[in-house]
Amino acid sequence: MASSDHILAIDVGGSHIKGTILNSKGEWQMDYKRLPTPKGAKPKDVLETISALVKDMPAYDKISVGFPGYVRNGIVYTAPNLGNPNWKDIDLGQQIADLLKKPVRLVNDADQLGLGVVSGKGYELAVTLGTGFGTALLIDGYLLPHLELAHHPVTKEHDYDEYIGNKALEEEGKEKWNKRMEKVLQILKTVFNYDRLYIGGGSADELTFPLDDNIHIFTNKDGIKGGARLWDMEDKYHITTNYPK
Repeated sequence: MASSDHILAIDVGGSHIKGTILNSKGEWQMDYKRLPTPKGAKPKDVLETISALVKDMPAYDKISVGFPGYVRNGIVYTAPNLGNPNWKDIDLGQQIADLLKKPVRLVNDADQLGLGVVSGKGYELAVTLGTGFGTALLIDGYLLPHLELAHHPVTKEHDYDEYIGNKALEEEGKEKWNKRMEKVLQILKTVFNYDRLYIGGGSADELTFPLDDNIHIFTNKDGIKGGARLWDMEDKYHITTNYPK
């Protein structure tokens, strides 16, 4: 029988879908598993990959999912980094609950990762550098309404995803990409005036310039612990729970 504090934490990314089992403290109960995100992934492709990912995993009784797009009330409104137009008004939280027969809390992927790494004190910003640019804002450890900052213009020609995403790193090279990142970090510092900034994602290791003392690098393995924190948040913080039908 599943322990009441065992949580399946899933991180849907542009390149991989990852998962582990956590206890209520965010401690890992098994090794990290991951599978490639299908190219041009449609909702059914993501559901099939999640089904394959959780096969043979230890027992769990609730699920946290981080998804790369705008998510509200368990519904996906956008998913530009999955490379197709099929993600509009998709009730993915409910679909996963029905698929795996457990209650689900679905949020933006950066929000889930941010919950896993912040100190919980003051005004904090977590960003992820990967296929796109993810952001999460938190005050005293609680999520603020999600902003898709990735799609705000940072130049006349580019939004943040285009300016510092993986494609820009590959096309422009590491040196120019780092100059862009210095500009972006200065913008974040000026706009948000955060107490602490946390940087994660696959491209975080490519940063070569000195960081301020209140900027911290984290790994996705650290961040996925936010799947446990997500279930600590009270309903008044507007985290929707989808129950299987």
